[in-house]
Amino acid sequence: MAKGMIVKALSGFYYVRNEEGLFQCRGRGNFRKRQIKPLVGDEVEFEAENRTDGYILDVFPRKNELIRPPIANVDQAILVFSAIEPDFSPLLLDRFLVHIEVNRIEPLIVISKMDLADAVLQEKMEQEKKRYEKIGYPVLLSSTVEMNEMEDLLPHIANKVSVVAGQSGVGKSSLLNTLQPELNIETNHISTHLGRGKHTTRHVELLSIGEGLVADTPGFSSLDFIGMEVQDLSACFPEMEERASACKFRGCTHIAEPGCAVKEAVEAGEIEESRYKHYQLFLNEIKNQKRRYDS
Repeated sequence: MAKGMIVKALSGFYYVRNEEGLFQCRGRGNFRKRQIKPLVGDEVEFEAENRTDGYILDVFPRKNELIRPPIANVDQAILVFSAIEPDFSPLLLDRFLVHIEVNRIEPLIVISKMDLADAVLQEKMEQEKKRYEKIGYPVLLSSTVEMNEMEDLLPHIANKVSVVAGQSGVGKSSLLNTLQPELNIETNHISTHLGRGKHTTRHVELLSIGEGLVADTPGFSSLDFIGMEVQDLSACFPEMEERASACKFRGCTHIAEPGCAVKEAVEAGEIEESRYKHYQLFLNEIKNQKRRYDS
């Protein structure tokens, strides 16, 4: 028996890597009965007579798990958003950040295609960078194919399992190709009719890039808040979480309660009003979802 990590799942096979190399494995027969589904990123115990004929015997406990894309034990999410084509959307970025925060994954924001932006838009993106850095999020600005800027990403990847996510067409696959050209990941141009790119990634695979592992995935196919509770949401906004203990009432939702430290911080300009408005939108969405499911 040996231990390793699943780095790829395809057509019922799991590809497990350890210091001895890569092994093609199937799941153990009783996994279905035990409701165990191995995921890319899982640390597993396996046995193999040769490199193409192995069986996964056990899956070790996970520190986190994403449903779509199906991957486990993620340390970091690299959220790629473009300055233009498609246009940068703070609302969509905040939605992504909530999904990352609720899974206790560290986010890294990359704003791509800066070379396609005019001077006014470049200045706007610099301001967005400062806004998110003030909250505590690391932000990198990158051009379409600027290798020096891409190399700034390598220290963030080192010794971590990262997942790349973001809108279609923002340059996720191009970013990975620039970091490691031999990957030759398929990319597609933006559809000018729809304003978005086509999905080009078909399965989840952990790629060795620099000193880390990066998942080339189909991205988040769902960004709803199913499974989240109202009281969970403010913890996904770091600037609100750090002030919540100063609220007058425990379990404050930061909407209508008196003595709310979060609302006071919004009024004082310490919390961005736009972020607070996004919080309100997401809170209403969670409440409406619960009403539908409870009715």
